[in-house]
Amino acid sequence: MTLVWLDDVRLNAEISGPADAPPLVLIHGLGLDLRVWEALMPHLPQHRLLRLDLRGHGASDTPAPPYAMGTLIRDVERLMSHFALQDAVVVGGGEGGLIAQGLAVKRLDLVRAMVLTGSATRFANPSVWQTRLARLKADGPDLDAECALLLGPRWKTASHISLVQEMLARTRPDGWQGFAAATATADFYQTTATLTLPTLVLAGADDRKVPPDLQRELADLVAGSQYQLLRGGPHLSMLNSSELFATALLGFLTQIGHR
Repeated sequence: MTLVWLDDVRLNAEISGPADAPPLVLIHGLGLDLRVWEALMPHLPQHRLLRLDLRGHGASDTPAPPYAMGTLIRDVERLMSHFALQDAVVVGGGEGGLIAQGLAVKRLDLVRAMVLTGSATRFANPSVWQTRLARLKADGPDLDAECALLLGPRWKTASHISLVQEMLARTRPDGWQGFAAATATADFYQTTATLTLPTLVLAGADDRKVPPDLQRELADLVAGSQYQLLRGGPHLSMLNSSELFATALLGFLTQIGHR
């Protein structure tokens, strides 16, 4: 892992795989970090993989909140330029899917396809986020409730529970508040509806954070996109249903000639 010095922030990133291989960019969601993709890595040896910790998360710097969604998008854009990645497939999980959508709208020269999982064009309405932000500022995140949303009703016995708890606990208060503030005001419905690039929406059938029906609506918004339900998969299907997730992802990459 490497700390990449950008103009205003240092971001932790990991680049792996053959230098001339087709690139994948993996973007995590709120409260997590690049390790959320750990179980997927062995399935992708023939790709150039960029994983990153968003600002306020993992080993990246934590500027004072709030953050703007445009800033988070620009962070990923700058990292891709730093590592000379073009024509990439961008994989966005949860709130990271908003960043993937925004990047695709802004830089079609960098993004040739999207894979979105546990995502939507917006997450709840402003009043819900105002309440959540007030709670985050006063008490911090409820880590048990977060685990239940991410891993499903049997979260206490889920595989990788220790890793998920560690990622959530490691995220600093300013990081939670900053990314949450950016998510609260983000609404990509109109812009995402203009996209025509190849898109796969992978929905965990047991996703309690973003129900599959909402993810199907996201798929219906992008012309020609595909929707696939991962049976038994929670919100973090890339971690706890990694074989199913990898099979679907690799099938899509083969279909679009990105292998």
